[in-house]
Amino acid sequence: QQLSNSATQQLSNSATQQLKKILLVIDQYDGENNGTTMTARRLAEGLRNIGYEVKIVSTGKDAPDKFVVAPLAMPAFARNIISAQGMVIAGTDKATLRKAIEWADLVHFLMPFFLSNAGVKIARELNVPHTAAFHVQPQNITYSLGMGTAKLPNLFLYNFMRNHFFKYFRRIHCPSRFIARQLEEHGYTAQTYIISNGVAPQFRYTKTEKPAELQDRLIILMIGRLSKEKRQDLLIEAAKHSRYANRIQLIFAGKGPLKEQYIKQGRQLPHQPIFTFCTQEELITIISYSDLYVHTADAEIEAIACIEAFSCGLVPVIANSSQSATPQFALDERSLFEAGNAQALAEKIDYWFENPEERTAQGLRYAEYGKEFNHAHCVKQMVRMFEDEMQAPFYSTHSTR
Repeated sequence: QQLSNSATQQLSNSATQQLKKILLVIDQYDGENNGTTMTARRLAEGLRNIGYEVKIVSTGKDAPDKFVVAPLAMPAFARNIISAQGMVIAGTDKATLRKAIEWADLVHFLMPFFLSNAGVKIARELNVPHTAAFHVQPQNITYSLGMGTAKLPNLFLYNFMRNHFFKYFRRIHCPSRFIARQLEEHGYTAQTYIISNGVAPQFRYTKTEKPAELQDRLIILMIGRLSKEKRQDLLIEAAKHSRYANRIQLIFAGKGPLKEQYIKQGRQLPHQPIFTFCTQEELITIISYSDLYVHTADAEIEAIACIEAFSCGLVPVIANSSQSATPQFALDERSLFEAGNAQALAEKIDYWFENPEERTAQGLRYAEYGKEFNHAHCVKQMVRMFEDEMQAPFYSTHSTR
């Protein structure tokens, strides 16, 4: 039966009014140790700031706004591998999921693992509107297994996630146009909403003096998990080849399984790299006194850290990888280098150090560009996606698909 235009509008208006309680489902919500967790925490805060009631289903500590589930039981070696990546995988506590989903007007799933897989089935059973985000790129998994550049394993994972999880959604949040195209190319049929994860207002143009012990050094910053697909090894190699090697100080903000390997590799440099894992305020301070930002990742869905850095006026140099969204942020070719090529990266680093006035001017341009990724605006775009799902007529037919 078809709805008349007036009836459809009436249903839409009613559905919009019902969107008051939003449930976020994510394996790990506590702490600030990975990008997806930070995205969820900022989304929750942003939604609350504009009047929505938000609760979370996740592992970790009890909290008034949280339904706590236990981590997935797994062998110690597997748990250690996942923990080294800064992640926890949640188990499938169906009783807790049901209680949480019964509370919600809409459920938004941020990860495609066991917890979310069980949750979407309950949401469908209860006819609760639900959306998903695509934050887990197959390469995040395959690089850890030494198969990051192999086509078949990545194709398998795209297809597996589509057939076992994402097929249950009509709307998927994609943090970049790149990943939206990837979903389309891999047969995903849901409507994609290209919305940046956004940057907090604290990330704005700011410059401060370097610490006394670093006054005479050229500081290159990279932010991100210390894992294979991020390619921090490439930056260490490029620093060695730079004409400014004797002055370069690398700072890596992040943690991960390859830290010890990178410490060992960094001993080849005149100044050994600094490894830190810090708060947002501390990170902004480091950005403010750094000279250049480098992003070497071969695979990336968005790289919010890169946006945060250039929003503060730090010129980026980005790997031009076909499996990364980050090259889209380069304002011109001076901020791009051939992915995987340490010598090409060294040449771009040398260019920016040899042209400090251009670097200063370009930093101002990047800071202005960064304003386009205002987090509050991105949250409003997310709400529009949620409302679109709420307004879909005859929602119950979706659950029997």
